[in-house]
Amino acid sequence: MMMLRTNQAAIRTTKVAACQRTFVRRPISVRASADDKRPEIKLQSTALPLLAIPAAEGITAALTPAADYFRTLDLPEPLVHWGHPGNMMVVLLAMGGYGALYLGWQIRTSSDGAVVAKAKDMHPKLAAGMTFFFALGASGGMMSLLMQGKPIFESAHVWTGLGGLALLAVQATLPAFFAQGARDAHAYLGTALMGLFLVHAALGLQLGFSI
Repeated sequence: MMMLRTNQAAIRTTKVAACQRTFVRRPISVRASADDKRPEIKLQSTALPLLAIPAAEGITAALTPAADYFRTLDLPEPLVHWGHPGNMMVVLLAMGGYGALYLGWQIRTSSDGAVVAKAKDMHPKLAAGMTFFFALGASGGMMSLLMQGKPIFESAHVWTGLGGLALLAVQATLPAFFAQGARDAHAYLGTALMGLFLVHAALGLQLGFSI
């Protein structure tokens, strides 16, 4: 009987020691995983392909030297912070709202020959200018973020901008297919693009006030 009690006490002691070892090890494993942080570029959407990560790293590496140079010029902080959105808003309203959207629909809906002729002359020029300044402004906006020490690809603003530029490239090719019936697609895609860029502008203002 004494031997049975001794064996039962030894078993209980072994179980307690095992529980203690388990209890001690768990915080160590959690702490180790919490400390195991590696630098990474965060993307706004998990739906983006993995190829976007090296592309983001490449764009950041390409713009960083220029951003470092402009930072040494000690430009006024309001200019660095709000220069990009101010310039892009002028382009959006003047070249986009009037030149691309309004004149484009004038071509389709006006019955005045002089109005249509003027719109046909100005519409492609202003739309092309809008595309050029949007592309130029995209690099300027990214550089502005780098100059302020902020990451580029962590907001929806950059992705709506890049998506809009890609769709503008598609839009620019559609006039070559007007004879095949692409005129309607050009008009409706252009209208949708102006809506996208309004959302893009709102996201940009949200980003500007958050940093």
